[in-house]
Amino acid sequence: MLLSELTGRDRGRFRAGRTARRTMTAVAIAACAALALPATASAEPTAPPAPKIDEATLQSLGAFVPAIIGSAATPGPDGKVNADLVANAKTLAADSGLPPDLAEIWNKVISFLEGTGGGGPAIPTGDGAPIIQQFLYPTLGQGCIPGGNSVGTALATAGPQKAPAPGPGKGEAGFVYTSLGTGPALNNNAAPLTVAWINVDTGKSGQQSLQRNEKINVAEGPGTFTTIAKTGQGRIISAIYGNVTTKTEGKTVSCTIIPTVGLAVV
Repeated sequence: MLLSELTGRDRGRFRAGRTARRTMTAVAIAACAALALPATASAEPTAPPAPKIDEATLQSLGAFVPAIIGSAATPGPDGKVNADLVANAKTLAADSGLPPDLAEIWNKVISFLEGTGGGGPAIPTGDGAPIIQQFLYPTLGQGCIPGGNSVGTALATAGPQKAPAPGPGKGEAGFVYTSLGTGPALNNNAAPLTVAWINVDTGKSGQQSLQRNEKINVAEGPGTFTTIAKTGQGRIISAIYGNVTTKTEGKTVSCTIIPTVGLAVV
């Protein structure tokens, strides 16, 4: 499907059997939990303070992203998330000696996949509250800033609502990626920033480019890219990967990000 695209690595590296893919997925979920940030809500998807990131851990996690997407795209005989995948994740959560806080996050992810008890990101309530769901962990854009890396944050918004402009409708999801510390976003169709998503409940999937949004951070940055996807209603697993291009310090700068994964309810 798009396994090699997600990391830019050799396609043959991911020709493992189904059991290996499930095991890799379980490990990836654990790494996601270790890097997870609390969900936050904002009427405008503007840049939060840059979190601290362990680059070595993030690099290892990026290698597992194809397994997450690939396994979610391989349903069981009943058409739902593969029961063996969920069973492996439960076993690992019970037997791996994870610290209690990480085990709790792990089990929330399992519940999200199973559909047995939530597990998805916290969703703001109240009149006019935007439904914003942060991705599981921040990432890095390597060389996005002259002489350094840029922290990247991603979120999903469930329609109908106005953010990101022009706003996702019912059964649609908006995706937003912000490259902190950079100048305004530029479109680069030859080397785009891409989101791949799967609706766990319906099996529908897709991938599309995130583009510069003329209503968000266009004067001084940070570079912000958005897209709206017709995911349908349900639980959505997604990954953002590829390249960020910005006008930073008067120069056009293009860089590759380490993939990041999100869970959302639309």
